[in-house]
Parts: sequence; C-alpha cells; structure tokens
Amino acid sequence: MSMLFQSVKVIDSKSKHNNKTVDVLVNNGIIESIGKNIEPPKKCKIIHGKRLYLTPGLMDLHVNYRDPGYDWKEDLNTGIHASAKGGFTSVLYMPSNNPSTNNKVQVDYIRNATKGSVVEVLPAGNVTVDHKGQQLTELYEMSKSGVKAFTDDRDSIQNSDVLKLALLYTKKFDGLVMNQPNDKNISSEGKMNEGIASTKLGLKGIPALAEEVMLARDIELVEYTQGKFHASRISTKKSVELIRSAKKKGINITADVAIHNLILQDQDCATFDSNYKVFPPLRTFEDIQALIKGLKDGTIDAICSDHCPEDVENKILTFDHANFGIIGAQTVLPLALELQKELDLNSIIDALSHNPRKVLGIACPTIAEGAEANLCCFSTNDEWTFNEESIVSKSKNTPFLNRTFKTKVLGIVNGKVSTF
Repeated sequence: MSMLFQSVKVIDSKSKHNNKTVDVLVNNGIIESIGKNIEPPKKCKIIHGKRLYLTPGLMDLHVNYRDPGYDWKEDLNTGIHASAKGGFTSVLYMPSNNPSTNNKVQVDYIRNATKGSVVEVLPAGNVTVDHKGQQLTELYEMSKSGVKAFTDDRDSIQNSDVLKLALLYTKKFDGLVMNQPNDKNISSEGKMNEGIASTKLGLKGIPALAEEVMLARDIELVEYTQGKFHASRISTKKSVELIRSAKKKGINITADVAIHNLILQDQDCATFDSNYKVFPPLRTFEDIQALIKGLKDGTIDAICSDHCPEDVENKILTFDHANFGIIGAQTVLPLALELQKELDLNSIIDALSHNPRKVLGIACPTIAEGAEANLCCFSTNDEWTFNEESIVSKSKNTPFLNRTFKTKVLGIVNGKVSTF
C-alpha cells in the first residue's frame, strides 16, 4: 500500500531535506518521492495535520521486555507495542531474562519470536554467564548470530580482569562491551541519590562516587586494551567530565543517558512514591545540567528509555523495599522534546535515531528518495494524556502517569510494515 505524508517537516541531519517542509510518498516500503504537492496515487493512505514532523525511525539502546521468564511484567508483544507507540523502529534488548541471554539458543529465540515485527529487536548478549560477573559467555558464537553488543545490564562487572578479558576478546570481531558504572561496594543498599534530599528523607544514599570510580576504572581498561566500550546510563556531572576527557584522548568510548535522568531530580522522591525509584538514581539539578551539556557537545551520544517494567507487587511496597525501574518506551520522545530550551530539535532526534545506531555500528536510515522507509511521524499539536488507558505495557510503573503531553507519535514505518 502507498502512504503519503503531506506537509511534514523533515528532521534528519543526514538528509538533504533536513528542516524542509515537504510531501513524502512511500510505496511498497520504499521512499518513492519527496517534493511539493505530490499527487497521491490510488489506494493511498494520506497522513496530514498541523505541525507534523518526519524523522528516521528512532532507536532505543536499553529496553527490558521481561521475556522469557518474567512475562507477567511484560512480554515481547506488549514491549514491541510500547516501543512502536514511542516511535522506535529498533531496540537493543537487554539480556536480563530467565534463561538469560548467554548463548546462540537464547539469541535465536528472541530473533525468531520477533521476526517480521514493526520494531526490530536486536538482542544484547551477556558478558558473563547469567550476569554473575565470573565466566565469560559464548561471545563469538553470539556475535555470529548477529549480536552487536554485550552487557550484564544492571549487574555491573565488578571484576576488572573479567572486563579486561571481555574487551580484549571482543576486539577480534569488533564487538561492543557495555557496562553500567556502579561500584557495588560503595552503592550497596542505597535507595536514592546521596545528598541533601536523601538526608532529609532518611533514606540510605547512593553516592555519585559509586558511578564515577567504576567509570574511571572502565576508561583505564578501555585505553589499555584498545577495546570498544559503551558506558550505559550515566547520571553524574563528573561522569560527563570523565567521558569528555577520554574522548579528547581518542579513547573508543560512547555513552547514553536515560530520559528520566534528564527530566527528574532527587528531590522528586520526597513523596516516597516508588515510581521515582530508578537505577542509576535521580540526581541533582547540577547533574542534569551537566548531562544536557554533555548531549549538546557530543560527550553523551544517545538518549535511551531504560524501559524497565515492574509488576504492582514489586512497586506498591515502601520506597526502601520496592524494586528499581520504570517503564519509558512511550514517553521518551515527548519528554525529550521538553528539553528544546537547552537542546535543538536536530540534536534531540540525532540522540534518538542516528547516534544509537552509530554506537552499535549498524546502518542508519535516512530520508531520501530510493531509501527503505524507516520512519517516525509525530505531531506537536496533538495533546494526549499518558494514563492507564493509553499505556500499552503490562506494567504501569511510571512517575509520569496522568501527565499531559503535546507531542504524540502518530505512527512508524519499517520497510513494508507500519502502524498507520
């Protein structure tokens, strides 16, 4: 079926049509023509409206769909639905499942279960067996199955020698090692950011030092091994400075930040609402400003959702005992566009589309005639409320419940598959 986007503003830094308002005709999964006043063919779906934008399909570097093993919290179908609603055509799927993604069998399960879906699900493999930080997994075998990145997700690799070996081994096939910097000896039993807010609330804090000490170690190991490394979900001012310095030295490091760490701060935990309990924790206003500056100057490469569904039983507890994590796939884009006073629209879209793919070393879609249609269309003139009815995830753990947004994703196109 043909699809015509009428009077859409293209936001794609790699396209010659960037920042231009045009018509875009998609036919049989290919962008057939781009121009003014394109005549729609017969049996053509027309998308039009006020303040419409067309971008490359977004890419999320961090999602958990809880399948296999925890599919009462989320499953592959509901997770894909949530990401599609958020404008994502590709996601990097974390290996924190049961069984965990330790080998080719688990990789193939995820690939086969999501084949042909509108959202391309790219499985990440564990660095160590069952993310226990000891024995390396079948890294090369998983890479032959298409795995581009390896991570123990929230179980940060504590053993320096294990991380060193992983960085050395993955060099042989250009694999990417990802690690969330967190020294557990320092952060142990912490519930929120250590600071004035945690002291007032009487909650044990997670010092910024836990992140920064491990990140400094990781950078030293990357420089020593000349490996390929990604720092996942950084959250502090000094972390930004460490990465900025490493990049200036030519060290092969990239980084991302979760959207909620750009929007919320530790003071928001004052209500003891466990939906504000995330890891890494919400930090200070000063940290947020440093993170935004890091995105602006290219120190931080990407923004992710850190989509982490949790059931009611694990979130209705007191703040001390509740699990970390919130859902985020549907709200990344509207939240990110609230940052336009500090970041221009092209930088935001790059951080959500081109840059995540560059981190993984995969092809970046662009809006050009003859290119495969990999697109996200959204309106900034379509007010909607993120409530239990509009949440498509199985879990509802979000601090943004009942928040009204002006940006709404109208649909995505991924080749011959679309949500329009």
